[in-house]
Amino acid sequence: MFAEDIILKPLLTEKGYDGIATKKYTFIVKKTADKTQIKSAVEKLFGVKVASVNTVNCRGKKKRMGRNEGYTPAYKKAIVQLTADSKTIEYFDSLS
Repeated sequence: MFAEDIILKPLLTEKGYDGIATKKYTFIVKKTADKTQIKSAVEKLFGVKVASVNTVNCRGKKKRMGRNEGYTPAYKKAIVQLTADSKTIEYFDSLS
């Protein structure tokens, strides 16, 4: 797998914005990716050093539209902590 296939998009939430100051970034990643693949993909794409990766499998929520019901898509979330001497990810700099 290529690094572009593993990291799908950044996850921008209120809790995610609080982590930017401490170099903690949140991404939606491919469901089959493991922590070592996520670490190498972030280091390759953004040119930073990763200290740790935590992952969470998020289930889809049950939603209704009238009589019909279904689930929103499930996804995998990765919280990436950079090392203290690493540079920040430039995409998130304008958001904090």
